[in-house]
Amino acid sequence: MLGAECARAQCSMKIMGQKLSSGGIRTLPPSSQRTSLHSRHNNNNQNPLPPFDPILLGPDLHRPPRLDMLLDRPPVPREVQEAHAWNPNDRSLNIYVKEDDCLTFHRHPVAQSTDCIRGKVGYERGMHAWELLWSTRQRGTHAVVGVGTAQAPLHCVGYQSLVGSNRESWGWDLGRNKLYHDAKHRHARTYPALLAADETFVVPERIVCVLDMDEGTLAFLVDDQYLGVAFRGLKGKKLYPMVSAVWGHCEITMRYLGGLEPEPYPLTDLCRRVIRKQLGRHRLNEIHKLQIPQALKNFLLYK
Repeated sequence: MLGAECARAQCSMKIMGQKLSSGGIRTLPPSSQRTSLHSRHNNNNQNPLPPFDPILLGPDLHRPPRLDMLLDRPPVPREVQEAHAWNPNDRSLNIYVKEDDCLTFHRHPVAQSTDCIRGKVGYERGMHAWELLWSTRQRGTHAVVGVGTAQAPLHCVGYQSLVGSNRESWGWDLGRNKLYHDAKHRHARTYPALLAADETFVVPERIVCVLDMDEGTLAFLVDDQYLGVAFRGLKGKKLYPMVSAVWGHCEITMRYLGGLEPEPYPLTDLCRRVIRKQLGRHRLNEIHKLQIPQALKNFLLYK
């Protein structure tokens, strides 16, 4: 029964609310009130389309099992987060990393300027995830998150989606719901991919970026909902977390969530993941009630 429920859960992608008006806006309501991404309603809330089946839409919408393994782990120590934080020496001059919080940068209120910053670490192998905290009130006309090489530009005059503007970076414009790479020579793509032409997705403040250098992909999550693969073809590169911003006094925090090496997982780790998944996050505090040795309880709790 639990296996069937898990299968059904994986075949429903609850990442957006219903269409609110003509040219609708989609948001993320509380999880108890969410509807399927593909459950669209007209202005009279009639004739909803049936929930979509990710199997019919290809592999890009399937949440990778490796990602669940990564996110199920305990938070990485503060010193690891700081080692993967914003690079104070690799930024636009209109940006500075805060002295009292090296995970956060501040952008000066400079008009007609687009400014970027890179993370300290470039990734060439493994799967890595980091969370960005960017207030929806501090985004302005061009707010872009993504990755780039060490050669990607960090500043330009005027306002534009700088991450993704050339061949050295790949970016998701949060306001336009568009993906950009080498934008002068390639058309932008809508993301999340299931948005209709007249719909806008309001991206929440917390965004998780998932870079899988073994598969060569970049994907995003919001509110623990996997939005699908945004970019492919990234293998063989060394890529850094990047954002480009135009809003004066905006502050963006990056928190590294961890990484997984490409080696096969030990069987014990896979068993732990299956048990924790069957219990569900809301019941992990009941592991101590299981009729198993204390050593196994500690193992399930990553102690």
